[in-house]
Amino acid sequence: MVDSGSVTRVLQRLRSQLPEAALVTDRTRLRTYECDGLLHYRVVPALVVLARSADDVRTTVAACAAEGVPFVARGSGTGLSGGALPHADGVLIVTSQLRQIHEVAPHDQRAVVDPGVINLQVSQAARPHGYYFAPDPSSQQICSVGGNVAENSGGAHCLKYGFTSNHVLSVDLVTPQGDSVTLGTRAPDAPGYDLLGAVVGSEGTLGVATSVTVRLVRSPESVQTLLAGFRTTDDAGSAVSAVIGAGIVPAAIEMMDALAIEAAEAAVACNYPDEAGAVLVVELDGPAEEVEHEFAAVERMCREAGAFEQRVAADDDERAAIWRGRKSAFAAVGRISPDYIVQDGVIPRTALPEVLREMTRLADERGLRVANVFHAGDGNLHPLVLFDESAPGQGERAEELSGAILDLCLAHGGSITGEHGVGADKAKHMPKMFSDDDLDTMQLVRCAFDPDGIANPGKIYPTPRLCGERPGKHTGPHPVQAAGLGEVF
Repeated sequence: MVDSGSVTRVLQRLRSQLPEAALVTDRTRLRTYECDGLLHYRVVPALVVLARSADDVRTTVAACAAEGVPFVARGSGTGLSGGALPHADGVLIVTSQLRQIHEVAPHDQRAVVDPGVINLQVSQAARPHGYYFAPDPSSQQICSVGGNVAENSGGAHCLKYGFTSNHVLSVDLVTPQGDSVTLGTRAPDAPGYDLLGAVVGSEGTLGVATSVTVRLVRSPESVQTLLAGFRTTDDAGSAVSAVIGAGIVPAAIEMMDALAIEAAEAAVACNYPDEAGAVLVVELDGPAEEVEHEFAAVERMCREAGAFEQRVAADDDERAAIWRGRKSAFAAVGRISPDYIVQDGVIPRTALPEVLREMTRLADERGLRVANVFHAGDGNLHPLVLFDESAPGQGERAEELSGAILDLCLAHGGSITGEHGVGADKAKHMPKMFSDDDLDTMQLVRCAFDPDGIANPGKIYPTPRLCGERPGKHTGPHPVQAAGLGEVF
């Protein structure tokens, strides 16, 4: 339990070091921050700090550490797993005002940015130099780089270029004790333990990033984008398997089913092929000659798999029009359903047809609908479970279906998350994927950074392990110790 007066003491400390405008204590304003992009979970924080600098972050974390008060970092608040869900007895540190791009160094293929810088702004700053920032979540127009680092975000083009972890060279981190450290270097392949690798994707449980050095990728010589319409998702899935099986690695292969297409049409009139049961958006990039050769093969494979209509973007405007439907799909689902849950799971690519059919059966059993829009090339599913919260029982059935979909992913050798993180939403599913020993080992790593368990508690790990146990802090001997196989120093 957090001492009831500890947050008050943190506030008193901060009032002597930060301007009053940086401290949010009014109940109405605090409710502005009660959730992130996952609206089902809401917790009003005890105090919000609007940080304007790395020093503000460090000052706030140090005050929390001194009083044993939990803290949670939040960027733009677009996360979809409740990773930035506040703690009721804790401090929410908002980094969205840290939005300066300090350096774009094209010859070193890197940029140094604040954690609150918007993802897309990095590419916009690098583009005049012939470079861009490859990770591109669907929310890239509003999500922050710090949030991308916390969640190891992905995006459509991560099939070829990898997730955020492949594009971070170093991070300036405020540890849970309030110290500032730099993990990684501005050059690749730093010696020693990969502590940077531990931090990227740790969902704010190991500290707060205050500066990020990202890797920039050379803009490709040629880009070709194809929109292919299929009668069924099975046909579209066959085309995906054919392309990948041929050894072609597109920059992106995205699939949308009929419901997702309907939603996108209602929202942005994307003019996708009429009566399509599924569409694929396939994008190839690289040297012009290679792209031309492989693109012709992709068109042929889509046709052979049953594509009844194919469109090739003639220019950047037409490419943007093709992507507009896909990029808007999540938000667009609100046009066809009053409520929905965005799920995130991964399966082996070859299991796509079977999993999609089984998902439909599970939804039919519960009288619900599921719209699918996902990264087909790497098996990263984003089923959107549609429901009406005002209808008795639908919300509960939607939650149940959402969990059943994750069970389905695991049954096919997949994962409970691909790019949205575990957060508060999926912590209860972690034991389905990891043994107690696995989870204890992860906790040991966490405790090395945060022995008092104050950095974003209640996320990733199922809690409480025991009644009243504070989340995030390992107690008792590790199984490896108990077995006499190792010691913790």
